[in-house]
Amino acid sequence: MPPFDPVTARLVVAVSRYGSIGRAAEHENIAASAVSRRISEVEARLGVALFDRSLQGVRLTPAGETYVAGCREILREIADLHTEMVDFAIGTRGSLRLACTSSALSGRLPELLATFAESHRGISLDIQEMSASLALGAMDDGQADIAFVADNNDVGRFETEMFEDDNVLVLCSPEHPLAERLRSGRPIAFDEVAQHEVVGIHHSGALDRLLSAAAARSGRALGERVRVETFPSLVRMVEAGFGIGFLRSTSLHLLAGTDVISVRLSDDWAIRKLLAVRRRSSPLSRPIREFLALARKSHVPLG
Repeated sequence: MPPFDPVTARLVVAVSRYGSIGRAAEHENIAASAVSRRISEVEARLGVALFDRSLQGVRLTPAGETYVAGCREILREIADLHTEMVDFAIGTRGSLRLACTSSALSGRLPELLATFAESHRGISLDIQEMSASLALGAMDDGQADIAFVADNNDVGRFETEMFEDDNVLVLCSPEHPLAERLRSGRPIAFDEVAQHEVVGIHHSGALDRLLSAAAARSGRALGERVRVETFPSLVRMVEAGFGIGFLRSTSLHLLAGTDVISVRLSDDWAIRKLLAVRRRSSPLSRPIREFLALARKSHVPLG
């Protein structure tokens, strides 16, 4: 049996994560044909098929599931060994790998990273924006040091700490029937706003899951007059009077320069937190320790 090849192992894990050779190749910045060739070669050496291939993509065979689980464990050990070696140096060099949701990159994280980079010029920052599920998968695979995800994700297997308030807000235009109520600044219950038409968004993130679950519990179907692709577009359509909208407090800056009125939802499910997530027992390099210390020092909870 040839020696373990971490590059091929990382590609196999990436293909299993994305369910597509093309998407994995794009993420790993390598030609899809090269990924396919490496997988075929390792399958030939092992004498088993790791993936079932179809027009819809690829999925792991039972043998592939076992192989990927082993690859992940070895890749985590390699990542941990690298992290431990960093601390043997003076500490002025190293890297910080972050897997971030869009919500995280809409809040205080960019400014925090700029502050960190200014005082740690020898530290390279690898910042990747992805969905929460992919961010947590990157943690499992040892591809990130810290992930930033909302607290309604399954994070029980990780070490977590609160990074930022990320409450759910309801928005309306100054002419909307809810405007006077929202101007009071008092948090409002979801049931009080759910009967109004909503500006929806083509998005499958944490906010959508929260709103869908809340609507199901209240027995309501949210009426969507219009649907947009991005949160800036949502704010513009709300401002134009097409309905109410919902936004996370990390995106509150999008309201700057608009007449849109916002207030926090009072429901327990809408009082959310953005978490900094790490693998349990993974070593803490100096860059990770100092970044987390800066994050704790600079955090100011919202009222």
